[in-house]
Amino acid sequence: MIKIHDENTITLQSLKPDCSQCSGLCCTALFFSEMDGFPENKQAGKPCFNLHKNFRCKIHGELEKRKMKGCIGYDCFGAGQQVTQTIYSGQTWQNTPGLAKEIYDVYIAVFQLYQIRYFLLEVMSINPAKMLRNNIKPLIEENEIICNSKPQDILKFHIENYRKKANVFLRQVCSLLPKNLCCLNKKCPSDFLGRNFKNKDFSGLDLSTKLLIAADFNNCVFNGTIFLGADTRDADFSNADLSDAVFITQGQINSAKGNRNTKLPQYLDYPFTWR
Repeated sequence: MIKIHDENTITLQSLKPDCSQCSGLCCTALFFSEMDGFPENKQAGKPCFNLHKNFRCKIHGELEKRKMKGCIGYDCFGAGQQVTQTIYSGQTWQNTPGLAKEIYDVYIAVFQLYQIRYFLLEVMSINPAKMLRNNIKPLIEENEIICNSKPQDILKFHIENYRKKANVFLRQVCSLLPKNLCCLNKKCPSDFLGRNFKNKDFSGLDLSTKLLIAADFNNCVFNGTIFLGADTRDADFSNADLSDAVFITQGQINSAKGNRNTKLPQYLDYPFTWR
């Protein structure tokens, strides 16, 4: 089996959220709805009614029981602590209400940039994409500079233009992997919703943006399988091997089902809902 990632270059641990260093930005800045597994239909900029004044969640220990799948699945890639502790030096929407809207807008911008950086950093560790590393380094450095800039500079930054430049390289990776794994002629199912794929080998397939909702992937293998933007809600990865999957995020793992026999990439954590 071809090893996809060079483990010595994986630095995605730096993009893990630390809620203790955040001011509840995901529970405040964002819009969410009950239909998506959140506690209420909430407008952007309004604190969730379960958010304590110390920025802790009143029902965090009950999220699974209450089926708050939106809360369980969310991952900010560490943008929350960056905005709270670095960009605003501990100032929050709570103690500086006049800055609240700006803080929310900066958080949303930094979240998007951190998400893009996550994928670019992973490209730096993908062995079949070694030839792209020198081109990607300047994009990562630009991202880091912007995310450490003043709020006004962050808000002026053209994220969509930056995203387009990053997507050029992500698409190249998505075309390189099937070639390197000799999977160009391997057929990808057209429909995954709720289907049973137990014991199948999905190695080398591009599942980007696929709706994998409630599919059964028990004991499946995903070596070099691309998960960029795939919807994994309630997909069951029990006993599956995701250890060398590509472009899979903590949020996707949190939204899925699995168990302690599921093999994850070293930079991802087992959700508390997986037993």
